Amino acid sequence: MFLRKLVAAALVPLALLAVAACGSEDEPSFSDDALVIYSGRNQNLVGPLLDKLKAATRLDVQVRYGDSAELAAQILEEGDRTRADLFFSQDAGALGALSKHGMLTPLPQNLLERVPDKYRGKDWVGLSGRSRVIVYDPRTVAAPPKSVLELTDPKWRGKVGWAPTNASFQAFVTAMRVLKGEDATRQWLQAMKDNGTQTYPNNIAILNAVDDGKLQLGLINHYYWYEKVAEKGQIPSRLAYLPAGDPGALVNVAGIGQLKTTKHAQAAQRAIDYLLGPEAQQYFAQQTKEYPLVAGVEPDPGLPKLDTLNGPAIDLAKLDSLEETLKMLQDVGLV
Repeated sequence: MFLRKLVAAALVPLALLAVAACGSEDEPSFSDDALVIYSGRNQNLVGPLLDKLKAATRLDVQVRYGDSAELAAQILEEGDRTRADLFFSQDAGALGALSKHGMLTPLPQNLLERVPDKYRGKDWVGLSGRSRVIVYDPRTVAAPPKSVLELTDPKWRGKVGWAPTNASFQAFVTAMRVLKGEDATRQWLQAMKDNGTQTYPNNIAILNAVDDGKLQLGLINHYYWYEKVAEKGQIPSRLAYLPAGDPGALVNVAGIGQLKTTKHAQAAQRAIDYLLGPEAQQYFAQQTKEYPLVAGVEPDPGLPKLDTLNGPAIDLAKLDSLEETLKMLQDVGLV
């Protein structure tokens, strides 16, 4: 399974052959009339929202959950045979990869224009936003770093956590490649590895390790911290939002695209319309602690305003080069 996940994330022909060779015997089956969503977002996070979608639209919605990059690779392997009508991705990179391979169809302007230009592509639209942050333990860290580039300092040896197999981390590395170049990004990854950066499977594990005093710093998405605070109340860790232009301040989106092969285009667009509507946008604000992207819906009052985050100036459509990012991570020995 590790090989399947690894090569699927690469989104290259060799990966697709490997995925096909490892095909599961329990692949889901869908009814012909159903609107099928391949969701790279976790069921615990968005399952209740998709239940609301079914109730509001009265559509027969069936969902396949998985890793965003792996599902994108699965769609590419399936090609014109894919049963996916919509792809709900954890990040813009996987959507961009499908767009680059011609698997998505342009969306109507009345849907696209509900979201600011920088949070959409020509054939996918962002549904919610999230910021990369440094989570830190104020019990042991008086002043967190001002840049991810400072994390290679020997004083942080063995005290930082990251999740190289996580889609959000890979999107961040892709952004660094775009912003800083291939050589600088490779050097940073190698220096982080040499500095004893500790590997975790996901953002939640990193956050918990910081709260438990096992790490001093970690690289995560902001909303995991806010969700834990909402669930637990006061927790030990704090967040550091990085200054404008730093690759560690990337503001990415979870978004959705319509497959060009869908036979349910009208239903697919009704679903997207709902996800861009006030009920769904409020769900992102209130339940997942992400940033709603449609005007008129406010984020959780505890979050900094989206327009104050000052993430690096980057076209999210350029995060589509997952192949190059994964190859770099492989070369450095991180995946």
